[in-house]
Amino acid sequence: MQTRRLGSTGYDVSAVGFGAWAIGGAWGDVPEDDATAALHAAIDAGVTFFDTADVYGDGRSERLIARVLAEREPRERERIVVATKAGRRLDPHVADGYVYDELVRFVDRSRANLGVDTLDLLQLHCPPPEVYRRDAAFDALERLKQEGRIRAAGVSVETEKEALAALERPVVATLQIIYNPFRQKPADRVFPAAQARDVGVIVRVPLASGLLSGKFREDSTFPEDDHRHFNRAGEAFDVGETFAGVDFGVGVAAARELEGIVPEGATLAQATLRWILMHDAVSTVIPGAKRPRQARENAAAADLPPLSDAAMATVRRVYDERIRAQVHHRW
Repeated sequence: MQTRRLGSTGYDVSAVGFGAWAIGGAWGDVPEDDATAALHAAIDAGVTFFDTADVYGDGRSERLIARVLAEREPRERERIVVATKAGRRLDPHVADGYVYDELVRFVDRSRANLGVDTLDLLQLHCPPPEVYRRDAAFDALERLKQEGRIRAAGVSVETEKEALAALERPVVATLQIIYNPFRQKPADRVFPAAQARDVGVIVRVPLASGLLSGKFREDSTFPEDDHRHFNRAGEAFDVGETFAGVDFGVGVAAARELEGIVPEGATLAQATLRWILMHDAVSTVIPGAKRPRQARENAAAADLPPLSDAAMATVRRVYDERIRAQVHHRW
């Protein structure tokens, strides 16, 4: 597994990481045995970056990661970076809650869940837009670093505007954002700005909630406890987190058209991950995995050869013709 610098954090991380939302909740039922097996398979495949959050299964995701890491050799644990997030436990989720007294409670809970004294990386979890115009949250991150509760800080964002605002804050060492063939806007302004400031870029929702796996049909359905069922119109959280904000039928058709870029012996999901890694601003991409086979296939995408100019042009054309009008102006 190739590694890349995670901005100014001092960490080198695997190009393909592991997004642990799916093993926490909101993706249908994932038995603990399957979840832990997927985590072990990822580590065995060379994955060294794991991304989670305190709200994924109300801490379940963090605790599962801690359990698996406790079962690995110390030398393996030393090279693994675990990033978590805080802020979405606020109820209501408002800007006034992004202050030290609230964030420190969330941080201490995550430290306990993960079984560590110091979090490797803490990210604000898609905070309200007003947070970026205030100093409180970023001052809190500085204080948490000084106290030794966290080693590095970052922000997970929804929009280009939020990303550019976050990059103006010196404490922000990483930026997490949605980027995939259906959400190409970050490459225009956000990625160059992140590179200029030596901020690591973590790419989430790389497969557009599975649309870019190429496994769905227009009539595919999902369990009631899966966000792909209950958040189609943004009922629970930002609609951009579900299918990358793309109409499901349009996305299925677009994914079908992208099958032509897949190298021999690979899958559309792997080709998509390789497309994301073609941009050198990307530090790591964090697809989810519910089962060991998925984790191994995701990790193997890092070893694919670079995509051809023709393949890259096809991805751009499909975006411009089918997707751009739905998403480009929104995020």
